[in-house]
Amino acid sequence: MSAHKGILSQYLSGLAMLEQAIERCPEDMWDDPQDQNKTWHVAYHTLFYTHLYAHTRGEEFQAWEHHREEYEFLGPKPWPPHDPPNIGEPYTKDEVLAFLAFCREYLREQIPTLDMEAESGFPWIPMNKLASQSYNLRHLQHHTGQITERLRARAGIAVDWVIGRVP
Repeated sequence: MSAHKGILSQYLSGLAMLEQAIERCPEDMWDDPQDQNKTWHVAYHTLFYTHLYAHTRGEEFQAWEHHREEYEFLGPKPWPPHDPPNIGEPYTKDEVLAFLAFCREYLREQIPTLDMEAESGFPWIPMNKLASQSYNLRHLQHHTGQITERLRARAGIAVDWVIGRVP
């Protein structure tokens, strides 16, 4: 299996696990007031950056058509004065699942075209494209794990492990 197919396989597997977590999340946990970062917000953040960092360069990025400004941030904005993001109406499960489907298709088209030896395309990620895709996969799995643990701890809901999806 080529590096491109291996990376795509892991993206598809990670997205499949996130999709399960979203689908299995009880409605009362989707926007639970006790959570600093709501489940919907963690899922959206995860998908936003999965989509962003799959691009060749940051300058080429075009956000999903239903993106809401500042919703990608889970904490203060990364530039001074580091204000908290302006987060209003939550995304619904159906909206986040639509974004997930959009990301899945984007990755299927984009990953095979990437030059894995090129720079990441993002000045704040000082590594080549191969390493930056690993970085992006770790981010996807990190937040999927957060949601999965929340589901298991509060509702006894498990998410199945996905070994690898054939691209």
